[in-house]
Amino acid sequence: MWQIALEACEQVDEKSENNILNSVCKEAKTENKLTGKNLTKLYEVFGQRFTRAFEALKENRVKKYVFKPSGRIVWIVVGKERDYLIMPQAEFCTCDDFYFRVLDKEVHLCYHLIAQKIANTLGWYEGIEEHDELYGSLMGEWKKATV
Repeated sequence: MWQIALEACEQVDEKSENNILNSVCKEAKTENKLTGKNLTKLYEVFGQRFTRAFEALKENRVKKYVFKPSGRIVWIVVGKERDYLIMPQAEFCTCDDFYFRVLDKEVHLCYHLIAQKIANTLGWYEGIEEHDELYGSLMGEWKKATV
């Protein structure tokens, strides 16, 4: 019985993190900025993960690669150790925090995913166009494990 209650709480936390981030992004898109109220709410929910996400945004470390002519899109957040591949639809990131904390259900989103969501909402990313011929080699680099 306790296990069921615990799982229900975890699901609410997971949904509430997503719901709050989505709600703040929707409001920010309407306002075309993050308000002080938004910043406070994000920090209350995500703590240091938001602080790190906001640093990545301010330092222009969120990149949106568009490959031509296919139109494939790849999101990257430049981290301290390396570039991290983000798959927003799957809520997936190649960072260690994702593997050790998100997959263990300690948290639902790493800071790279939070930064990508906000960047996409407000257009706070560097857009990079590349030829399809480079897709394979770049993906190979981004998929490499941290050494």
